[in-house]
Amino acid sequence: MAYHILKDMGMPVEERTEIMMAIGNHDENTGTAVSDISAALILADKSDVHRDRVLKSNLSTFDIHDKVNYAVTDADLKIDKAERRIVLKLTIDTKICPVLDYFEIFMDRTMMSKYAAKYLNIWFELLINNTRLL
Repeated sequence: MAYHILKDMGMPVEERTEIMMAIGNHDENTGTAVSDISAALILADKSDVHRDRVLKSNLSTFDIHDKVNYAVTDADLKIDKAERRIVLKLTIDTKICPVLDYFEIFMDRTMMSKYAAKYLNIWFELLINNTRLL
């Protein structure tokens, strides 16, 4: 469907194909960076963790994804062009969930981000509660 929307917008077939390849390769179970666009999409998508993503309001109904997202009180993705690195800096309220819970559900996403950055020939860093973990 997205392909046809892009076509109707007058986008050339090469650009449509590139975007569709990026979308198709950003799933952490089967995807990998295959182009600059796909690597950028992976980095943007896999770093999207924050309490604003949680729609529920009752903590007792949270699953682990809700709990981890809700515990992230600050998320910042910074690109340092001069140092050729991208830094995902998270603040996790450990009264809501331990940092280990983050890795339980985000390890594949974190590694996918690392490899996407490598594809772009940049370094990926992960800081949680001011501790460099990657």
